[in-house]
Amino acid sequence: MKAVIQDRYGSADVLEFRDVDRPVPTADEVLVRVHAASVNAYDWHLMHGDPVIGRTMMGFRRPKAPVRGRDFAGVVEAVGSGVTGLKPGDEVYGEADGAFAEYVCARAGEVGPKPANLTFEQAAAIPLAGNTALIGLRDVARVQPGQTLLVNGASGGVGTFAVQLGKAYCAEVTAVCSTRNVDMVRSLGADRIIDYTQEDFTRGEARYDVVLDLVGNHSLAEFRRVLKPVGTLVLSGGGVYEGGSVVGPMGLFMKRRLVAPFARNHRLLEIAARQSRANLEALRELAESGKIAPVVERTYPLSEAAEAIRYLEVEHARAKVVVTV
Repeated sequence: MKAVIQDRYGSADVLEFRDVDRPVPTADEVLVRVHAASVNAYDWHLMHGDPVIGRTMMGFRRPKAPVRGRDFAGVVEAVGSGVTGLKPGDEVYGEADGAFAEYVCARAGEVGPKPANLTFEQAAAIPLAGNTALIGLRDVARVQPGQTLLVNGASGGVGTFAVQLGKAYCAEVTAVCSTRNVDMVRSLGADRIIDYTQEDFTRGEARYDVVLDLVGNHSLAEFRRVLKPVGTLVLSGGGVYEGGSVVGPMGLFMKRRLVAPFARNHRLLEIAARQSRANLEALRELAESGKIAPVVERTYPLSEAAEAIRYLEVEHARAKVVVTV
């Protein structure tokens, strides 16, 4: 089968489109014929081996998982002996390393039925970004109706879902984005938009019950300044590649862990997103009810997946970039 392979860390130039053996599912896995896969910051972090501290999990000299890609949507080709609830021919979506390929093996517990109202390209845009936003707002921040929510990085993959989920949870949503993304973010339902090229929200007078940061471009003190006396800050990784780093977004997380025990009425938290079929089911229901809809800015063929990653990391892509197979 054809796949996008990485044998060393570096720029998009290290990615090769070539033939590899088709994977074979283990007892708890399904083999999926991939129709579409989406690009995430996760992919360029792995491609660069950035931050360096992350190589303890990624692999010291090269990625442990050589095929890039994480999100996918496609059709089940075969199931392992211990798999229940899925069968060949099912249209599914989910997460697994190696999604930039014609076939991918995924744990059955991280695969769910594809939203019936979405194309494969749209469905592939949901799993990682949608799950991160879902866990961040529903489980970590525990957003309640009537609360004020600020999403920093509202035009990115996670941010576009966070804005929509905030509205689904009946919060008052303020979205932070650049000028070119104002109209798109407004179309997602944001109540107020702050153009960061014109205004620094950390210097404004507004205060929020919940701040969801998806960029990491402010200090903890600046984020806390815009929280209400009893408020919640939720941190997540992301950003763009700026030449390599030792700790990257982990630096802000480390500071949070030091400060959190002394933050009094402020809850300083971070997202540890783990995929599950239950979350995929929740996202499917939200998509089929029209409460969330993926925004796909560009699509690339599988043979140009390297360019898709390059575009995401360099051009500050809005919403999602999808690879078709």
